Amino acid sequence: MIKKYTCQNGVRIILENIPTVRSVAIGVWIGTGSRNEDPSNNGISHFLEHMFFKGTKARTAREIAESFDSIGGQVNAFTSKEYTCYYAKVLDEHASFALEVLSDMFFHSTFDEEELKKEKNVVYEEIKMYEDTPDDIVHDILSKATYGNHSLGYPILGTEETLATFNGDSLRDYMDQAYTPDNVVISVAGNVSEGFIAEVEKYFGSYETSHKKLEFVKPEFQDNKLSRKKDTEQAHLCIGYNGLEVGHDDVYNLIVLNNVLGGSMSSRLFQDVREQKGLAYSVFSYHSSYLDNGMLTIYGGTGSNQLDDLFETIQLTLSKLKGDGITQKELANSKEQMKGNLMLSLESTNSRMSRNGKNELLLKRHRTLDEIIDKINQVTDLKVNELANELFNDRYSVALISPDGNMPTSLKS
Repeated sequence: MIKKYTCQNGVRIILENIPTVRSVAIGVWIGTGSRNEDPSNNGISHFLEHMFFKGTKARTAREIAESFDSIGGQVNAFTSKEYTCYYAKVLDEHASFALEVLSDMFFHSTFDEEELKKEKNVVYEEIKMYEDTPDDIVHDILSKATYGNHSLGYPILGTEETLATFNGDSLRDYMDQAYTPDNVVISVAGNVSEGFIAEVEKYFGSYETSHKKLEFVKPEFQDNKLSRKKDTEQAHLCIGYNGLEVGHDDVYNLIVLNNVLGGSMSSRLFQDVREQKGLAYSVFSYHSSYLDNGMLTIYGGTGSNQLDDLFETIQLTLSKLKGDGITQKELANSKEQMKGNLMLSLESTNSRMSRNGKNELLLKRHRTLDEIIDKINQVTDLKVNELANELFNDRYSVALISPDGNMPTSLKS
């Protein structure tokens, strides 16, 4: 049973009691990410996430790490385009202690200048590491091609130039703007009673900020083609189609469509590109949903001499999917896969905490298991086929990283 409580200052607390486990996962979710940045502070959400681990008024960076190591727990964080999360997973007997440490990091981080310098270098290295993985960075290039100068096209890590400008004052100013109580959700899942809500409220239920309301501007989907020349062994190709926003009525139809297209080893893309033609080791598709839009991405990596074959095979796969539609077997398998993934996720307190946190932050609602199964059962081949014909049209964005930077012949203007 999921319990929701809203503190007087607007912080929302979501608690799911799971008495059959001995762990508790606690996540502090903030509705801000690279989308909320501008060209001058791109990367600040991610850098702020790093700095929460670098010391508070009461604990050094080492003491924060030892706090969780000493109780056999885990602590980590991540930043996305639209939200940031700091979380811990511990034994149920240590839940109160983990909550106190997380709140200490949230409210009392010092942003010491020496620690700032060291952590900037850490993130510099993270950016370089990312640049050395073309199969990752090509997805950032696709975002740039799709969203242009809109902030959804910004890299989450930022750049070395913007990173150099960050200091304690800029981090605190950004927190004051984006970490407002109405933009924060505390999600708790595990063997913890409803009374734990009062403990969370004690730490998070009374703080205030200047309360500047974050504003969102909906981006326009752009069918741009961007390439980068890079000394790589493979050509890395991404194709993006306009997708669906978070909470769209067709989201379950889209999940089935993506599973059939490129979401598993039995998918059309995997079978056509890898098994039948041997063109790629890695080929897949996935959908990214944002608050007001989305994108379905297809990725494949192959030798530069096979790039035209890869692109043409992907287009033929899409054309056949649109023309013939999905089979009843594919529909049934995808539905069972969705149900299986859902059930397996229920066995993890981290997964439940994450699902509840994101649902509250982005949707402000929580479907029961029966409601979700019902939505899955309502998916039909007709609805999926209609969606395929709607999404896979002549407007798509393309990103490429290859040794020569040359787009497939059929894409050259």
